[in-house]
Amino acid sequence: MRPSILRRLLRRVAPTAALALVTAMLGTTGAPPAAAAGGLQQVTGFGSNPGNLQMYEYAPASLPANAPLVVALHGCTQTANDYYTNSGWPKYADLWGFAVVFPQTTAANNALSCFGWFDPAEDGRGRGEAASIVQMVEYAKQRYGSDGRRVYVTGLSAGGGMTADLLAAYPDVFAGGSVASGLPAQCATSQAGASGCQTGPQKLTPAQWGDKVRAAHPGYAGPWPRVAIWQGSADYTVYPANATALRDQWTDVWGIGQTPSATDGLPGGTTRSVYDDASGNPAVVTYSVSGMGHGLAVSPGSGAEQCGTTAAYFLNAICSTYHTGVFWGLDRDVPGGGEQLPAPSGLHVTDVAADRVSLAWDAVAGADSYAVHRDGAGVAATAGTTYTDTGLTAGTAYRYTVTAVDGSGTPGTASPRVTATTTGGAPARCFTATNYAQVAAGRAHTTGGYVYADGSDQDMGLYNVFVTHTLRESPAGYFVVADTGCAA
Repeated sequence: MRPSILRRLLRRVAPTAALALVTAMLGTTGAPPAAAAGGLQQVTGFGSNPGNLQMYEYAPASLPANAPLVVALHGCTQTANDYYTNSGWPKYADLWGFAVVFPQTTAANNALSCFGWFDPAEDGRGRGEAASIVQMVEYAKQRYGSDGRRVYVTGLSAGGGMTADLLAAYPDVFAGGSVASGLPAQCATSQAGASGCQTGPQKLTPAQWGDKVRAAHPGYAGPWPRVAIWQGSADYTVYPANATALRDQWTDVWGIGQTPSATDGLPGGTTRSVYDDASGNPAVVTYSVSGMGHGLAVSPGSGAEQCGTTAAYFLNAICSTYHTGVFWGLDRDVPGGGEQLPAPSGLHVTDVAADRVSLAWDAVAGADSYAVHRDGAGVAATAGTTYTDTGLTAGTAYRYTVTAVDGSGTPGTASPRVTATTTGGAPARCFTATNYAQVAAGRAHTTGGYVYADGSDQDMGLYNVFVTHTLRESPAGYFVVADTGCAA
């Protein structure tokens, strides 16, 4: 190996502690890129490529113009083909109609083939790997006629860290992002800081985290990307405190608080917390997967909400790709041609019981049927303008939207969301105790000497007997800080 190449490689390797964590993550060493498999194709000549990356792409047959575009970033020691094979993105590209770009870095850039989320020369606007990825986006937009208003980026671990940095540096390029087991934007700006971010990011306020985003593209005033955050509660490679910091960072950028607008449960022991913007639409969503370690959540199977293949750090829990795509609205972009029908107006709740919710809405001219979505997932198709959703859980909040569907099966724009809470159910419980006692009772956990509420991961301060907080539990096992009042 020439000395100049060796120096470049060593300069871009994370510090020893960080390398040990990343090696533990996948247990392999960097390798040359695998040959493209199936429908995955390599693209050359996509731009000046200042970050020395490789570009792979997947697009379904007969992709219509103005379709969305997704960028998917692999984790350390992985390849584009690994992410293509195991993540589930090709399934929904076929189903919903969009193209996917799979950037790939190699051992020529970093000994473990990690994206340089910790390197200012690689993760800033107009620099290195970040600039190469944006060149891939521009190339794909021209190649497929993709809608520049609907470009999204997602990534795992180091790819998740680069995803957050891309959202900060290029909010004018990406309409949304999804960070899986990743790091807040600009958490580390040096090799020495990388390890500390993985095991526990700096103790910054939401405003300070938000400032890191705002500084990445000075003067930009919005609109901001909508951000999904996926995290395993038992992740000891990239600790759950990073998900809390990501939540704080992006809610602050959006100018909204850190108390969720709604919280509910999903398959695989997943708790979803939604943070709405001023218009009542989800801007930031966190998905905490109970007991899951470091990796991307998948759920192998043929069901509509199942995807992916289990492999090293593709973990069987829930199809994160499906729920991310629904959050971004990709399921509403199914190709069918013609002009979209408008959103149904007047959606309202007509009746609520312990196990059911009844809805009604105004008719839409030209609609052949209506699709009802509960918490982002389709639950029914009906020809009329009323629907009763049954088999629900008592004392639980559910969020509904309705979409008009034309005769060709093309869905229109979704209605504004309404929330209904079923009657009954166990009342919320409140617990006031020291941080030490809250942890001992199983209502909170510690990371790096600090305490975080189970479920919400809200910061409670130092792990000792001198700090006291009140926690409110609802639903079971999900705790939020309620020091200002806790009505049970």
